[in-house]
Amino acid sequence: MELQLGDVQTTALIPLAIKASETKRSNPRVRDNKAVDIINAIGIDTSRYDKFLSHEGVVARTIMLDRQLKEIIKNAPDTVVVNVGAGFDDRFSRVDNGSILWFDLDLPDAITARRKAFAERERVTMIAGNALDAQWCQPVKDAVSQKRTRPVFIAEGLFMYLTMEQIRTFLTVLKDNFPYGGLLIAEQNSKLMAKNEKYHDTVKNTKAHFMSGTDSGQEIADLVPGLRLIEEHSFNEEMRKYSIRGKLFALLLPNMNDRWATFEW
Repeated sequence: MELQLGDVQTTALIPLAIKASETKRSNPRVRDNKAVDIINAIGIDTSRYDKFLSHEGVVARTIMLDRQLKEIIKNAPDTVVVNVGAGFDDRFSRVDNGSILWFDLDLPDAITARRKAFAERERVTMIAGNALDAQWCQPVKDAVSQKRTRPVFIAEGLFMYLTMEQIRTFLTVLKDNFPYGGLLIAEQNSKLMAKNEKYHDTVKNTKAHFMSGTDSGQEIADLVPGLRLIEEHSFNEEMRKYSIRGKLFALLLPNMNDRWATFEW
């Protein structure tokens, strides 16, 4: 499989490589057989994308988000989920209850690559579009109208590659097009990491650059009126369960790691 991806879109290879290598372990914490298939098909050296801290971070964020989404879906079985900046993510397969509607949104080159890896699936729609441009919203609005439910938006590995003004634009798109309310679960990069991106163990091996960071999700909530921060959890909460290095990282650099922040409007 031959891929042509932009600089930021190339970062999708990091969680892909990590999920594939974790799946192949004797006792995997995360299983993603599609990631294994894609990595085998691409046939590239993934060593630069699979370093210890990034590996543990991706595993932690996957476990945490899967757990949160499953709870949301348990309480709202007809949930409509939009995976913004989907890359090669296959979360739908892990959380599907047979009823949810799912949208994978990404830039055109990323969706072109995704279509090579993923067949069309019932209740899953791939959308090629820019998250900052409202043109992608219509099929999601139709689904929300059909299901009569509050949509859930996931922004994993996205905000750190956007400026704060671009994040404001994205939030405005959500609020303007889904005025009856929604839930956003967004990964937060720290300001400390944004300033020290050259030390990131995997992103430094790509041409992508961190464009923003926050000390608290409240900084995101303050960008647009009516957006409320519900909760925020550091990846350290999960990472420190599995290794001495994870515990030390959480102890010595508690504010360096990424966080999951949940917002509603």
